[in-house]
Amino acid sequence: MSKKLTKTDINKNAMIEALKKTLGLVSHAAKKVGIARETHYDWLRNDEEYRKKCEAVGELVIDYAESSLFKQIHKGNPAATIFFLKTRGKKRGYHEEAPQIVAPKHEIILTYEKEKLNGDNNIK
Repeated sequence: MSKKLTKTDINKNAMIEALKKTLGLVSHAAKKVGIARETHYDWLRNDEEYRKKCEAVGELVIDYAESSLFKQIHKGNPAATIFFLKTRGKKRGYHEEAPQIVAPKHEIILTYEKEKLNGDNNIK
């Protein structure tokens, strides 16, 4: 005997499908389904199964973007190739290191005894 779907169950399923079609854009998906964005976020917080389905949609969106990136690489787009190598080719040495600026935590003040500054080169 199958469980009868509630209106909420139907809206959750519709929201998952709408998220797929809108590539994860919550506002657009919620509008298509006729629910408030806040409702979607409430479901995410309180329904683990719904959250997992939404995470799976997020992975599909990344797959779609990667597919587009690979098409650009195949076309010889240098920016796409560089981006790919910087993000996925790091272990092969394709990365840039941001310059590191180290600022002292305390101001350093050097003082000298007066007699040493007046030509006395003998350090005591």
